[in-house]
Amino acid sequence: MADFQRRIDTRLRKALRDYRLIEDGDKILIALSGGKDSLALVELLGRRMKIFKPRFTAEAIHVRMENIDYESSTEYLEKFCADCGIKLHVVTTSFDASTDKRSSPCFLCSWNRRKEMFRLAQEQGFNKIALGHHQDDIIQTMMMNLLFHGHFEGMSPKLKLDKMPITIIRPLCLEHEDDLRAMAKEHGYKSQKKICPYDNDTKRAEMAELYKKMEAVSPHARNHIWNALQSK
Repeated sequence: MADFQRRIDTRLRKALRDYRLIEDGDKILIALSGGKDSLALVELLGRRMKIFKPRFTAEAIHVRMENIDYESSTEYLEKFCADCGIKLHVVTTSFDASTDKRSSPCFLCSWNRRKEMFRLAQEQGFNKIALGHHQDDIIQTMMMNLLFHGHFEGMSPKLKLDKMPITIIRPLCLEHEDDLRAMAKEHGYKSQKKICPYDNDTKRAEMAELYKKMEAVSPHARNHIWNALQSK
């Protein structure tokens, strides 16, 4: 087994244990965008589903927007999920950016995707939704919140929703993006890429670059930031 795969498996077990992300009887809906992180999440949870404890079931949802072009079809995603033993739900929806000038097209797109995800989860009795955010995502989100909004907050590994009986979990919360990138290359993932006419936000890319500089200055920056997030 490759070193990156050992690290991924070790961190996944730690995340599931420390944050109690998966319990016996859970029915989990995986948000599959088609990128490397969500593909890795499907593969990893597909493997975990075959382990006796905890006993859980998982399916995936892929939401496509009618007004956003894609470079590939859903055939690859369907085969990928089938190979992992995961049922895939493909849902198509759309949004009209001209109908709500109060929100950006990116917000409207994200909101409509999540609306379909929550709808399916409630209709089919899923009690948890698994998102593919890794540790780098969570730290960079904190940096964006701190620099642009003035508050120190990332994304929680586990969040129970108030308005519906669903818990959001992030099983990849301890994973490093470099390891997931290596896994995607080793396993030959074919990312589903959308061609979005509204995608001109470079803030996250800027945060990723800033984060790299912080790690160059302090090799322990990742652990220090993560520990600070967990202690707040």
